[in-house]
Amino acid sequence: MSSDEYNDCGPTSGWDLHCHTVFSDGTKTPAELVDLACTIGLHGAAITDHDTTAGWKDAQKAAEDCGFPLLRGSEITAQDRRVSVHMLAYQYDPENEGIVNLFRSTRQSRLKRAKRMVSRLSKDFPITWNDVMSQTKKGDETTVGRPHMADALVAAGFYRTRSDAFAGAISSSSKYYIPTPSPSALKVVQVVRQAGGVSVVAHPADYSRNRILLSDAQIRELADAGLDGLEVWHRGNGREERERLLGLARELRLLVTGGSDWHGAGKPNKLGENLTPDSVVMQIVERGAIPLVS
Repeated sequence: MSSDEYNDCGPTSGWDLHCHTVFSDGTKTPAELVDLACTIGLHGAAITDHDTTAGWKDAQKAAEDCGFPLLRGSEITAQDRRVSVHMLAYQYDPENEGIVNLFRSTRQSRLKRAKRMVSRLSKDFPITWNDVMSQTKKGDETTVGRPHMADALVAAGFYRTRSDAFAGAISSSSKYYIPTPSPSALKVVQVVRQAGGVSVVAHPADYSRNRILLSDAQIRELADAGLDGLEVWHRGNGREERERLLGLARELRLLVTGGSDWHGAGKPNKLGENLTPDSVVMQIVERGAIPLVS
């Protein structure tokens, strides 16, 4: 540990490195993300929409206009055997052929899966694909997923909130659910590294997402392949699991990050509730292929 101050939620000051906008399943624009992050006194933030870089340009302009430090990243859906894995990728070259092809494939798979889920839902809930697309803020630029289906169900009056829909028809245990076809976590680590980026496993100990968590052995395999870090400071990781992850990070010399997983009004998570210290962010910047926006 450095001289940074910590409490039970992690660093008490620093950067929020896990934030979503209207370009995936968040409800706020990149400019609104930057404005709020600046207002509440964050040292910086990262835009990490799902499987896309579509919001980078707007986020960069907003950050440059107000002199606010910004990391550019994405959250990439992956799989490691029976475990769904979300990989945060930072500061990679967005024009790298490998990353472009990966996103093209994952977005196409997401779209097909979303349409199949809506077809299932429509048998019991009178919603259409157009109803789901009306919940996206950026049309075809939006990475469509379950949150947009949930919002369509809320708009139709079947649920009060997105969270209620996720506890009901949109739940991963519901009869309407279809898993997202995803590349292996190992492939994602390799592609991100080849694109000059930094890879971090998001919320690796969140039982609300996975009944089976990534094992120590699986994390070691990813570290051997070039994984850079673990998102330890996240509301989904319990106290005992955080201790396990911190131990693995020390053993494997992995970066330890924190992020709120902010979605605006889409989740109760508050921007800045979990943070990453400046010292770790500087290591991400040093390893990355593109410069920090400031």
